Amino acid sequence: VQLPAGTKKPVHKPESRDTATVSASTNAQKLDGILKPQTENVPKNVVALKVHKGISTRYGRQAEVKEQNQHLMATNEDLQKNLTEIQQRVAELELQYSDLVKENTEVQKNLKDCHVLLVSANIDPGERVGEASRNHEDQRKEVMEIQATMTELTKARQHMMQERENFSLKAAEMEQALKEAEALLL
Repeated sequence: VQLPAGTKKPVHKPESRDTATVSASTNAQKLDGILKPQTENVPKNVVALKVHKGISTRYGRQAEVKEQNQHLMATNEDLQKNLTEIQQRVAELELQYSDLVKENTEVQKNLKDCHVLLVSANIDPGERVGEASRNHEDQRKEVMEIQATMTELTKARQHMMQERENFSLKAAEMEQALKEAEALLL
C-alpha cells in the first residue's frame, strides 16, 4: 500500500516488544484481508520456566553431591578409626605372639635338656614328665590359636585396606563430580 505524497506520516510511538508484535500482526491481518487466529502471533514465555527448572535441578544435584560427599567423608573417618584400632590390636597380638614364641623356644630347649638328663641318668620321673608334656601341649595349642588369630587379623587388615582404597576412589569420584557440578553452576 502506498500513501499519497501529500499525506502526513503518523508519529511513531515507542511500543513494548509484545505490543509491537501484536499491533503488527493485527495490521498484517487487516492488510491481507485474511483473518488469522491471534494465538499464533502471541509469544510464549515457556523458556523462562525451563531455565528455572534447569537451575533448580542443578542446585538439587549439587546439594545431593555435597550430601553424598559429607557421608563419604564421615564413613572414611570411621574406617580410619577402625583401621587404627585394628592396627593397634595387631601390633599387640604380634608382640604377644613373639613373646610366646620366645617362651616356647626356651621351654622346648629346657625340655630337651631335661629329657637328655633323664635318659642319661636312666630316671623315670613318671607323673612329672606326663604333666610337662600336657603343659607343652597346652602351650602349643595356645600358640596355634594365636597364629590363627594373627592370620585372621592379617586378612581383616588387608580387607580393611582394600575397602579404604575403594572408598578413597569413590570419594575422589564424588569430589570430581562435585567440581563438575560447581563448574556447571559457574
